Amino acid sequence: MTGAAVAVGAGRGAGPGAPVGASGEVDPGVLGGGNLDASVAALQRHLRAQPRDAGGWATLGLAYDEQARTKGDPARYPQAEKALKRSLALAPGNDQALAGQAALAAARHDFTGALACADRALKRNPYSERALSSRIDALVELGRYGEASRAADTADARRPGVPVFTRYAYVRELRGDVKAARKVLTQALSGATAPGDVAYVTAQLGQLAWNQGDYKGALGYYARALAADDTYLPALEGRARAQAATGRRAEAIKGMETVVARYPLPAPLVVLGELYEARGAAGDRARAHDQYALVNAWIALARANGVDADLDTALAAADHGDKKAALRAARAEWSRRHTVHTADALAWALHVNGDDEQALPYARRSTATGYRNAAFLYHRGMIELATGHRKDGRASLAAALRLNPGFSPLGAAEARKALGAAK
Repeated sequence: MTGAAVAVGAGRGAGPGAPVGASGEVDPGVLGGGNLDASVAALQRHLRAQPRDAGGWATLGLAYDEQARTKGDPARYPQAEKALKRSLALAPGNDQALAGQAALAAARHDFTGALACADRALKRNPYSERALSSRIDALVELGRYGEASRAADTADARRPGVPVFTRYAYVRELRGDVKAARKVLTQALSGATAPGDVAYVTAQLGQLAWNQGDYKGALGYYARALAADDTYLPALEGRARAQAATGRRAEAIKGMETVVARYPLPAPLVVLGELYEARGAAGDRARAHDQYALVNAWIALARANGVDADLDTALAAADHGDKKAALRAARAEWSRRHTVHTADALAWALHVNGDDEQALPYARRSTATGYRNAAFLYHRGMIELATGHRKDGRASLAAALRLNPGFSPLGAAEARKALGAAK
């Protein structure tokens, strides 16, 4: 799961370097191997020998989708789309390819399309773990939280396991029930045996702890995730954020540099840029500017490969780019889906463009579900102060800093400054 994150989980049945069968359909479990690139190469060899294996093409499509996600390379998405279409041409309506299309649509932020594909897959196979998971993802990202909660209950009844448990926990977190989210993730961890599952679940627990300002707990979970898989990027990123929040800036910068070298997505790029700005050493301003420029480059690449990047644009550009472009992107995203994340993005984009009266209802909506997010509270507090709601603004800023006092390399300092000035 990303900060706006779509949780993307997959069953991990095969070990590292799992071989592709010499005949018959390819087991989707090859995606659980420790070396995804090797699995893709093996699938490609298999399909050259057996080009009419519909299941193999579906699995290859899923593998390309996973490569795009784990490498931050949206150029893989057209390859995934082509492979999944090939699977459906060979076996019309097969649920594996339909579920793959749902995952691909979600990865491209086409959540309406993801929901439609997931529903078609579930008509074919009501127990498809991937389709059940993608359906929850789509409903969450469309802001249909009540339906997402019911979808999570259904998925838990049909296919309990790590992919479903982590989504179930996120739905609970979005509704403000952190205790239930932690309990579900802990339950998922107790049943996790594959290193990939252990890394995935403990990183989620780390993110949950970090959101609540429990940096010691977060660092412990991230250490456990990296003990299971020392290359697991979400854990490396989370550890760097927690290190920054505890004042270990040099370690945080080094860690985040490692992340963006392999995973140049907007969120870690922005954090690294802000860490440079906060450090303020010679050349850091230029270094920060380079990171923000890379955000724009990634967004352009994403759009060229069919990804809706408006939320990424709005979040990055509001603080570190073209403010008017941020507002256009935030409005476009809000027109498609009403989530707490899009409400926050629109509120902040309106604020940086000087329209605080219009921003206020969206800022309040971003916190209305009970979701505990310090950045949202910070944005709301700044907007409340700007609209003359000084008591509310002070309360929101204080709540942000109580919840997660190191939520942002720059934002936390701004929140303290604004709170001090408002007293």
